[in-house]
Amino acid sequence: MELILKQDVENLGFKDDVVTVKNGYGRNFLIPQGRAILATSSAKKVLAENLKQRAFKEKKIVDDANKIAEAIKALDIKITSKVGSGDKLFGSVNNIDIAAALEKEGQSIDKKYITVATVKRTGKYNAVVRLHREVTVDLPFEVIAEAN
Repeated sequence: MELILKQDVENLGFKDDVVTVKNGYGRNFLIPQGRAILATSSAKKVLAENLKQRAFKEKKIVDDANKIAEAIKALDIKITSKVGSGDKLFGSVNNIDIAAALEKEGQSIDKKYITVATVKRTGKYNAVVRLHREVTVDLPFEVIAEAN
């Protein structure tokens, strides 16, 4: 079944992508949830026209995302956390903590666009921030022990 996505769907595609999925997934989940429409020939023509009109706006959005990416690369993120014996953390550091640290630095990025493995020890790590479908940036950060 061929569908046109109306919004980003994790592990499937981005908005306005034409994707092929199994019939049940499309009919029972994507279409009723309003995340996709059937890719008929007329819907594809409308999509092509919309994409053509949006190309100029899209270039500006990508340029803005690149500027934000450069600003994020220049940041030095340090996240403090309580530490037990050795370098093991009480709890963990995840995308929510990184989003909060970026907010303190003046960059407001939604936590769902930040991908990081759960961190349970102090040290240096990398997170991936997706600013646009074409713009992702690696964000190095360091987890340090909280001073008592």
